[in-house]
Amino acid sequence: MYLTSGLHRSLQRHPEKIATVSGDRRQSYAELIERVSRRASALHKLGLKAGDRLAIVSQNSDRMIELLLACWWSGLVAQPVNTRWAPSEMGYAIADSGARAVATCSNMLTIVQAIDSDMPALDWYLYLDDDQEPEGYINLEKVSHSSHPMDDMRCAADALAAIVYTGGTTGSPKGVMLSHGNFWSSLVGRMVEVPSASNSVTLLTSPMFHVAGLSRMILQILVGGTSVTLPGFQPQSVIELIKQEGVHDLMLVPSMLQMLMNTENFDPEYLPSLKRVFWGAAPIALPLLQEALARFPAVEFVHSYAMTETAASVSVLSIENHPSFIQSNRFRSVGRGTLSSEIRIINENGEPVACGTNGEILLRGPGIMKGYWRRPVDTEKAYLDGWLRTGDVGYLDEEGYLFVTDRLKDMIISGGENIYPAEVESVICSHPSISQCAVIGIPHKKWGESVHAVIVFKAGMTASEEILLDHCRHVLSRFKCPRSFEFKDSLPLTAAGKVDKKLLRVRNQSVQKSI
Repeated sequence: MYLTSGLHRSLQRHPEKIATVSGDRRQSYAELIERVSRRASALHKLGLKAGDRLAIVSQNSDRMIELLLACWWSGLVAQPVNTRWAPSEMGYAIADSGARAVATCSNMLTIVQAIDSDMPALDWYLYLDDDQEPEGYINLEKVSHSSHPMDDMRCAADALAAIVYTGGTTGSPKGVMLSHGNFWSSLVGRMVEVPSASNSVTLLTSPMFHVAGLSRMILQILVGGTSVTLPGFQPQSVIELIKQEGVHDLMLVPSMLQMLMNTENFDPEYLPSLKRVFWGAAPIALPLLQEALARFPAVEFVHSYAMTETAASVSVLSIENHPSFIQSNRFRSVGRGTLSSEIRIINENGEPVACGTNGEILLRGPGIMKGYWRRPVDTEKAYLDGWLRTGDVGYLDEEGYLFVTDRLKDMIISGGENIYPAEVESVICSHPSISQCAVIGIPHKKWGESVHAVIVFKAGMTASEEILLDHCRHVLSRFKCPRSFEFKDSLPLTAAGKVDKKLLRVRNQSVQKSI
């Protein structure tokens, strides 16, 4: 269960098959393995040894894929760094991991050079692009070219493969330790539910500093598929690459899907190769899902549930493009547990609850993280009797389908009542004028918190606060309805494509307007 095993398998089965596509560059599996083995040798030549951490500050590219694989080929621990963080945040994560080297590319160079944090373990700055390296940097391409290929170390399943830092929504970011076996088990368990073939072509829209993009790339390597990279999500570029490269699979968050369908002159008929669209990270509004199913009648839509601590999906749901399924409650679930995951729901006393009862979601299985890097106390708090505490609220139905209600930390407590923002958002988004909505709790002198809705209208449409409130009151209990509204052109997003509710709460601490 080592992450480079797929390279050897592909070399035997289809060495000339295209492994990566990045801009004008295309390389076969034979070429990829040659470059990975030389890069691994170059890293060892510099002085890096098995177990050392290598921080990578790069947008998605074939060069980033090569370096990640070279880390695992040579026994290093990859630390992909969030490229959307400020230099100070990057510096914190690199220093915290004790990385001995940081690798970057030309379009991230200015940000890396702006890092002024104390990073005492750092010995080398590596440059990933083919052009002239800046002063103080080692050109990894040149060193690799002069290095002899080294044998794959074929790391043990429990060997640390990556440290992926969380977004730091509460306190400083924590480094999630994921082993070769964690990734392998989670991905194979997911493939039992939703198979991936060696002829699959995937467009990596999610950044590989995020576990969704990283695990998707690893899956393509394991099965011997093709990975097409894109530096960042641009709807028009996505459409062009799907057509040009015959992309089969696409991984999006709901906001990306909305942007894709809102692109001028977008016509799904021009994308005949597209077979599946995966989404996760955030719930999807029913109107958006219905629109997507109507415009992509031949495409399978798959919803998955995962978190950084699980390496990959722990549950999946394939959406049936049929009115009866959409009208059922089941489409709102995140599916059933994969082969490599076990799910339990507990109450506030840590006791399992009956089917249909809300509680905290716990997870168990071989894909669960090794722990938080250098944070034994946080690691201990993350578990309950061997089960990972997700911090998510949800319930299981009688057939084992998991329904995620909301995040515990996002739950609003108003006048002693628990209010789940996702439920309110779903109702608001069912109004025909609404494109996007985020519901948060803001301070209230009397009730502790009140429900505040941040609204984005569809192009050319609008609605008054009174109309939206009346719409909510037809479905929701009065205490769940928003007491204040805010209208914006867009919602802030995190690097993972989720709505940044932390930022919204900070911006709205002073909002006290009540209806």
